[in-house]
Amino acid sequence: MRMSKVASHRWVCGGVCGTLLGLMVSVHASDPTPPSTPPVAQAYPLGDAPTIDGNVIDDPAWRHAAAITGFWQIRPDDGRPATQRTEVFVGFTEEALYIGVVCYDDNPEGIIVSDSRRDASLRDSDSFQVLLDTFRDRQNGVVFGTNPAGIEYDGQITRESSGRFGSGGGGFNLNWDTTWVVKAKISDIGWSAEMEIPFKALRYDDDDVQIWGINFQRNIRRNNEVVFWSPLPRQHSLSRVSQAGSIEGIRVPPQRNLKLTPYGLGKVTHGGESTSGTHTDEEFGFDIKYSLTPSLTLDATYNTDFAQVEVDELQVNLDRFSLFFPEKRPFFLENAGQFSVGSRREMQIFFSRRIGVGENGEQLPIDGGLRLSGKIGSSTNIGLLQMRTEALEGSTPQNDFSVVRVNQELRNRSSIGMIFVNRDGDGSVNGDEGDDYNRAYAIDGRWGIGEETTVSGYFAKTDSPRLSGKDHALKIDASYSSEEWSNNLSYSEVGDEFNPEVGFLSRSGYRKGSFGVFRRIRPDDLWGLHELRPHVNYRGFWDFDGYYETGFLHVDNHWEWQNGWELHTGMNFTHEGVKDPFDIVDGVTVQADKYDNEEVQLVLSSDRSAPLSFRVRTTVGGFFGGDRVSISPTLRYRVGETFSSELSWDYNDIDLPGGDFRINLARLRVSYSFTPKILLQALVQFNEHDNLIATNFRFSWLQSANAGLYLVYNEIDDSSTGAPSRPRREFILKYSRIIDLL
Repeated sequence: MRMSKVASHRWVCGGVCGTLLGLMVSVHASDPTPPSTPPVAQAYPLGDAPTIDGNVIDDPAWRHAAAITGFWQIRPDDGRPATQRTEVFVGFTEEALYIGVVCYDDNPEGIIVSDSRRDASLRDSDSFQVLLDTFRDRQNGVVFGTNPAGIEYDGQITRESSGRFGSGGGGFNLNWDTTWVVKAKISDIGWSAEMEIPFKALRYDDDDVQIWGINFQRNIRRNNEVVFWSPLPRQHSLSRVSQAGSIEGIRVPPQRNLKLTPYGLGKVTHGGESTSGTHTDEEFGFDIKYSLTPSLTLDATYNTDFAQVEVDELQVNLDRFSLFFPEKRPFFLENAGQFSVGSRREMQIFFSRRIGVGENGEQLPIDGGLRLSGKIGSSTNIGLLQMRTEALEGSTPQNDFSVVRVNQELRNRSSIGMIFVNRDGDGSVNGDEGDDYNRAYAIDGRWGIGEETTVSGYFAKTDSPRLSGKDHALKIDASYSSEEWSNNLSYSEVGDEFNPEVGFLSRSGYRKGSFGVFRRIRPDDLWGLHELRPHVNYRGFWDFDGYYETGFLHVDNHWEWQNGWELHTGMNFTHEGVKDPFDIVDGVTVQADKYDNEEVQLVLSSDRSAPLSFRVRTTVGGFFGGDRVSISPTLRYRVGETFSSELSWDYNDIDLPGGDFRINLARLRVSYSFTPKILLQALVQFNEHDNLIATNFRFSWLQSANAGLYLVYNEIDDSSTGAPSRPRREFILKYSRIIDLL
């Protein structure tokens, strides 16, 4: 390979220095220790923009930039220097931030690249990620990542990803997409990558010269090695924004950002119970994104469409409470963490799937809407959302949805906030416009105590016509997380008349107590084990009269080996208090009674970075006075980074006093990446009990972010009613393009 003199010097220095560093570490393994304070680096003003081709060493733009080095393991050898040298270069021009990384590797043939899809998981591949805390609030940030295939991986961190969008905590939103460019390449020294992140893609304060929080993570997958530039305790991840390092001297331009994303769509539908013949439809709409200030963004959408979004996964309800289906639509996922108050999968004050999605998952027409989100100053987060959906005659009224969210960040991971959610209907279904509304209010907070303890909670109320009484919900949660222990204790309750119609509620009328004790043990030398994780979790539900409705005590240990294999050996002790009989499936009734059962739970998984891997979960024990055998195997196979497949099967054999039945759900996912931006995906699902087959094919050719060309085919063959029906088939062609107007 041909190199300039300067580049050649860096190449030799990088390789020789990396080798010497490896020898020093092996000889004096006990000497090096991570720095006690977060590191600081300097951004370099670039005279010319780098050529984004992944060749960092030969690019003259990086010639005088200082390399950021010194990475520390979080696994497998916590607190030790990385086994391979990493050099990172951070520079900027008037238009963009640039990041170059050279991941030296003394065994390039051992580099693992498992996927080339946009936003594919980076855990099972050699990879590099950068965290940017552009407001330096030490709670929120954005992540950009890639692997040796050059994929684009980006996401938002809200309140250090604690709580996963619940309990006053935050989350990691992988569905946040922005416009940026990355290229990577593998060579005989390892692999390297270059990122170009336009300043238009970021939000920041209005100072001319800024200091941002920053951290870097590198995965060396064959060693199961994870290393960071700013060292982290082993219980944390890159989302631990409060312990990131700093990058100084970033000179930012005045924020000007006006983007228009128009789309055109054609759809052909044939068959199904409710239609006869072939129907065609054409749609046009657009999204607009405008930066009112460097930190405050206005989004507008007209005739909103989500035809390119993957269909929901089939689920079977084996209890008497509501199922949770996650949001997948990009417009609602952006800044979703800022709008979240509640307990994920149990109670959420605002759940965006209530807008434009029917009870059975069907898409309802959305006229349009506005969203204002971002920061006022450096510590006040605001979110305003206004949407309107069209009426469907006889079934769904026209609705206006409003959400107001304010959150004030305080020191040491603390915050306090409020949210207001409102639905106003036109009364076209119930005939009374004045009573067609629903409102929900909540306050929430989070208090960080030291580095390891967090107390969070919320209090909420709803206002609905013809409902009164206990219309409140509340929760208080305390958690402690250290390198060896993760413990939590919480109490929550939801009143009988609590009714968040634009939220999610799995059940109402309960008091709940829960606790968890989780231990991490890393043996020095025991059967090749990396970590043991014994733990106990409990959750119990009582109604307001003291009746014990549900109890779940889980006693388990996770055995994780250095080679990536993992075994979970657990026992569950369950209680179900059924006050009213219910049909668990058609023809099988669970009678009112108290049911106490025990079950064994085993999970075995192999190394996911291997071309062929598997995971199997088995639960055997009592179930509502009878017996259940549940087996859920998953088989994954990939060819390089281009082809991946996953076959999963959920099998339940249930024997109850009221009858016997089996549930079989099968799911096949297949994807082929022609390039990181051209992808063919298929999802085929089968529900034996309902005799339903659902197929979703998607071809995408992305321009940037999630805009581009989509060709979608959907087919549903539903024979559950027993009546003759033809499969419903749907072809969709959609094209959207991001246009920079400013």
